[in-house]
Parts: sequence; C-alpha cells; structure tokens
Amino acid sequence: MTRTSTRKASSRRVLAASMLLVPALLLSGCVPSWLQGLVSGGTVSTPTGEEVADDVRPYYQQVLTWTGCGGGAECATAVAPLDWNNPGEGDDIELALVRHAATGGTPQGSLFINPGGPGASGFDFVRDSVDFAVSAELREQFDIVGWDPRGVGRSSAVTCYTDPADLDEFIFGIPEAEFGTPEWGAEVIAGSIDFAEACAENTGPLLGFVDTNSTVRDLDMLRAVVGDEQLNFFGYSYGTDIGARYADRFADKVGRLVLDGATDPTTTTFEVVLAQSEGFENALRAYLLGCPDLGSCPFPGSVDESLTLIRELYERLGEEPIEAADGRFFDGAVLDIAIATALYDEGSWSFLSQMFTELRTGVVETGFLLADFYYGRENGEYIDNSLEAFIAINCLDYPVETDRAVIAEQNAQIRAVAPTTAGEGNPLGDVLCANWPHQFEGELRPVSGAGAAPILVIGTTGDPATPYIWAEALAEQLESGVLLTWVGEGHIAYDEGDPCINDLVDAYFITGAVPVDGLVCDPDGP
Repeated sequence: MTRTSTRKASSRRVLAASMLLVPALLLSGCVPSWLQGLVSGGTVSTPTGEEVADDVRPYYQQVLTWTGCGGGAECATAVAPLDWNNPGEGDDIELALVRHAATGGTPQGSLFINPGGPGASGFDFVRDSVDFAVSAELREQFDIVGWDPRGVGRSSAVTCYTDPADLDEFIFGIPEAEFGTPEWGAEVIAGSIDFAEACAENTGPLLGFVDTNSTVRDLDMLRAVVGDEQLNFFGYSYGTDIGARYADRFADKVGRLVLDGATDPTTTTFEVVLAQSEGFENALRAYLLGCPDLGSCPFPGSVDESLTLIRELYERLGEEPIEAADGRFFDGAVLDIAIATALYDEGSWSFLSQMFTELRTGVVETGFLLADFYYGRENGEYIDNSLEAFIAINCLDYPVETDRAVIAEQNAQIRAVAPTTAGEGNPLGDVLCANWPHQFEGELRPVSGAGAAPILVIGTTGDPATPYIWAEALAEQLESGVLLTWVGEGHIAYDEGDPCINDLVDAYFITGAVPVDGLVCDPDGP
C-alpha cells in the first residue's frame, strides 16, 4: 500500500482491465429468479435468510452457484447495488468470488481473505496462492474465499486508458518542462486531467462508488450470501482497513478477524506518505546494514556512506535518465518504486544488490523488473487494473490538500524523515486526486467496533509500508482489539511462517483462543 511518489508528476500506483456491469435489477420483496445462480450445474450457496431492509433483501438472499474453475477452486459471481444508499437505482455491479473448499470436509464456515492494495485481486490471490495465503490447518477447517472488491479485476472494474502505451506514458513519462516551472505545472496538471477524464469515460458511474465503505457493505452481503452468520476475515495491509471498518459498522456480525499489517483509519494522505517515507528510509538502512551478509554487496562502505551514494544516484538519474531497450527511461521516480518494491520483503533484498550493481554500468534490467512487478506490467502489457483501482479508491477515501503553502511544509517534513529517497517533492501536491471527477466525502475518524468479538491486530516493527505505529493505533481504537507484535523487517507477519505468529493466528481462527494482548514475537529473542 504505497500511497504516492514524491518525485514524479503522476502518482505511484497500478493497471488495465475490463468492466462488467449487469443490467439494472428491479427490486422487490422476493428474489429474482436469475439471481438464483448465474451458471447451472454447480454447488449452490444457502444464504442466511437474515432480516434486512426490503430494498437490499434481494441482494442478501441471492443464491450463488459455485462452479469449478481450475486448480481445485470454485468460482461464482454475486450482484451488489452500485449505490448502497440507493439500491436498485442505476446499474448493479458484479463481484467475482473464488473459494477453495475446506479440505477437512466439514468446514466451520468461510474465511474471507483480502490481500491489500487497494486494488489487489483477492480472487487471484486465493485461486493461485491459497497455500501461501493460509496454513494447511486453516484450509482444513474453513472454505477459503477470495473476491475482487468493486472496481478491481474480475469484478465490475475501473478502466482508464485502454492502450498500454498511454499507461506507460502516465506512469513512466517525464515532463518536458523544467521541474517546478509554471510550464511544468501546466504539463503535470494536464496529464492528470487527461487520465482522470479517461477513467470517467471508460468506467462510467462506478467510478464514484468504489470507496472502501461501499466494499464493506459488499462484504457483509457476501457473508450472508455464502451462509455465514458471522464474518471470519483475514486482511493484509489495506485489507485491514476493510476489516476495521467492517467491525465498526457491523460489530454484531464479527466472528474472528485478523488484521495483519494494520492501517490507521484516522491518517490523512500526508500522514500516510510521511510515515511510509520514513519507513522505507529505515528499511533501506536495514538493507544496507545487512547487505554484506547477502554476498556481492555493491556498497563496501558504511551505511551513511552508502546512503550518500544512493542520493547521488537519484540526482544523476534526475539529470540524465537511462533509456531502456523498450524506449522507457529509468529516472529517479522509477528508482524510487524499484527500491520500495524490494523493501517490502527481506527476501527480496538480493534484487536491490543486483539492481545497484547493474546501475553502475548503466544497466536497468533489474530496476525495471522491480518496477514492472509493482505495476503489474508484463511484456509491455498490464495484466490487471490495480493501479487504476488504487487511484480511484484512494481518491474517494482521502481528502486532498490543495494549499500550496501547506504542501511545501509537508514536503519539507517528508524530506526531513527520508533525506535519501524523498527528493524535492511535488510542489503541486496530489494533482491527480485534486482533479478527480469524484471527491472524498465525510471525515477520517477512528473506529471502535463497540460490542465486537475480540479482533487480532498484528504489526511488524520494521514494516515500511504499514508502519508499526498504525497497528498500535488501530488496536487502541478497537474496543476489542488485541495487539500482537512481530519483531522483524518487511511487510506482513503471517507470511514469515514463524510459529510464534502463525500458531497463535491459526488457533484463534480454529478455536477462538485469543492471545494475550501485547504479546511480542521476537525470532532473535530468548
């Protein structure tokens, strides 16, 4: 969940997919027959049948048909209202789901998974990587369910540019005018407006309804449709925001929730960027400290000497970007996202060493490999719409600061905590969301989940993407929050596979056993 670039005109985010809108659903007190299952011949769900408002009852009572879709998975499509505040008015949307049935044969229920983003595909994550997402013990006890939230992937999706070359220019293009000049500002604003207009034209009304609060309401409907009285949910990174907001709105429906790599729902865009900038700067220091142990370390000096070399590399690339074979230019912004991508997980540090080694001789292969991995780009094509969804969701979820004096002060604060990677900062601020056709509404406020069952919140002390202080803040906000700490580097704790974390999480899901609040798992401790 990397918010924005402080170097590039456009924001840092990821890609292209088709949008599937179903015809408007005429709502009544009964369930339309076509909602009884869009495909014949599969296993059908048994909705809970719980009491809900008349105007949303058809959605809550729809019956899913699960059909085999390869690799032992089953897929289904659900229908949700475009606008939960006005269900039945305008087009409905489709939500794509996938599940791996419990291997034990008699599941406790479903366990919904969201891998983060916003914009990441929960469908792909569960279908293709279920054994990475959860343990064999959880697979035995639960049907593991993933879905693409509204705006994402196989669900009704945000679509902006339809030509990959246009998206390449948006992500990797370098303004022709000199940085900071009025001409530069006009060029940056024009590019942002062009992108926003393409998103509005190619996405349609959906673009105004991909906010996280709408996804939370989708999730509650999906819980009921699969037949679960209470929600069991495992959210990573941005997925913790979905889970926390769910607990706040539907506290009585909370079963067992684990929020790993937690976010703080009260943070502004600036506070997110500030914390992440400091987090990635610290993670870069950690990499440089451990670099000699990786073998073939390109930095023979001290950590501070190495950081100076990296700052100089940023400056050189800003003045003279390196052209790749495909015509794209590797500048400071691409270096920035390449470094951040590798710092998400300590297991990827070797890619940093390889990239820095190559850059000495003007080779950008590994650098673009990392950046393309982040942006979902393969062989010149974008394999998903994660960037477009990321932007669309965040522009609805966060207010935009437009006061140039405030933006200048914020950029100074970011440079202070991230002197190596922050650069000058964009003096215009978030021009993309400032020119977005739909704006943030409401307020950023803490969650409480008053009355919810215990919720497990996990934070990693060296997490650059969702800093540990956010996990502390979220656990404090939730009345039933229980904080579990992983001492280590990288983003997310459960995927480290350490028994201290994973055994506690698995026992919580399977038996309801709640860890002691404040428990610390330190692999290097006593």
